[in-house]
Amino acid sequence: MPRNEGNIDRALRIIAGLALLALVFVGPQTPWGWIGIVPLVTGLVGFCPLYRLLGINTCAIKS
Repeated sequence: MPRNEGNIDRALRIIAGLALLALVFVGPQTPWGWIGIVPLVTGLVGFCPLYRLLGINTCAIKS
């Protein structure tokens, strides 16, 4: 899997994922917070399947 996310994109995904996961444990404690796993994992891995389908690449380094 080649990287298709830049550093800023990855950081924003990790922050958003952690914020959504926090909804499961604190705050309204809604199960919808488990959706935060998706941006968290894609941010940690650096690859987004949807970006691949749409032909988007925010990564500055070509791999």
